[in-house]
Amino acid sequence: MLGSDLVESVMVNLESSSLPQKEKALLRFVAKVNHRAWEITADDMKPLYAAGWTDEAIYYAITVCALFNFYNRWIDATGVHAMSEEAHREFGKRTAQHGYAQNSETAPPRRSTSAATPAGASCWRRASAS
Repeated sequence: MLGSDLVESVMVNLESSSLPQKEKALLRFVAKVNHRAWEITADDMKPLYAAGWTDEAIYYAITVCALFNFYNRWIDATGVHAMSEEAHREFGKRTAQHGYAQNSETAPPRRSTSAATPAGASCWRRASAS
């Protein structure tokens, strides 16, 4: 599990943090997804593939980023009250320990790897961009 010192160092300065280079590459990409998604091209995938990320992992990173952007905008626009920092910490601890599902027996089955992205697809036309 990540320590709070590491998390803080990543938040202050990703490049000088002790986070492994593989994760730094993904966070750089997610920053672009978050702030300049319309500029993303096949060239943006190259550092991710070189670092060892799969299309499935990239797809999930994009999805998480997009969902959090949606949630934040929805919460802001509807006036839902934000959770306190302490509530976020407690939720994070509980999630890290137990996952998002309340009960593993009632959780929906995990989708297979092949179902994560459309059949035969890869991120940003990888095959044609090479």
